[in-house]
Amino acid sequence: MNNDRQPAVAGLFYPANPAALRRQVESLMAVAEPQPQPLMDVKALVAPHAGYPYSGPVAACAYAQLAPIAARIRRVVLFGPAHRYPFRGIAYPDADRLLTPLGPVEVDREALDAVSSLPQVHRLDAAFEGEHCLEVQLPFLQVLLDDFRVAPFVVGGADPQDVAQLMARLWGGPETLILVSSDLSHYLDYDTATRVDRRTTRAIEHLEPESLDHHAACGATPLCGLLLEARRRGLRAHTLDLRNSGDTAGPRDRVVGYGAYAFA
Repeated sequence: MNNDRQPAVAGLFYPANPAALRRQVESLMAVAEPQPQPLMDVKALVAPHAGYPYSGPVAACAYAQLAPIAARIRRVVLFGPAHRYPFRGIAYPDADRLLTPLGPVEVDREALDAVSSLPQVHRLDAAFEGEHCLEVQLPFLQVLLDDFRVAPFVVGGADPQDVAQLMARLWGGPETLILVSSDLSHYLDYDTATRVDRRTTRAIEHLEPESLDHHAACGATPLCGLLLEARRRGLRAHTLDLRNSGDTAGPRDRVVGYGAYAFA
């Protein structure tokens, strides 16, 4: 018997009907802005995690970078911030598969075993109950990739160095993609959010985690962990898209910022 984790936000953040979900993802990918020169050596992505009408167009710009390398990706190491359950450290689920309307995604249990000895890493199912930040990324991966597994981590109260250490252990080679799920500023007016998110983007482009906090990005801790590891490995950050909910599907008095970035 498989130990499956059921989806928590199907029908809320994205369609629960499989055909409708696939159509929506494919439609978002069809209008994603292409880069003038595709990045052939992408190692990590940052993508937002709101409902698809809001952040889906920006997330699609991140996932468009997978087109040249999709055939080689066999493992996605996925990080996102805890929204619902407070805890210390970094959590992984006791599950063999993560389900979406498009079917199951296999969990890379070997990868989880390889990091379970780290003191900041814990098996904690409660961190995944009702949590959307990782789940909304899965349908994009299912549509774009073939045979892959995920190592899913929800980040609670932790230091960016803790995340970087975990990333380093699972960094792997060309078969492994690092994916950080994070939105940017929250509930500012449109003009203020635009200024704040541009400042955040400059910090990301310059690999400056010391310039970011949770007012800049809800996933600041995993994002800063990625910046630390990218800096250590000599990667460059590329901004792919920067918008907010006022640009996509919402009013402009209280917006949420969304950015898409690639590291190569």
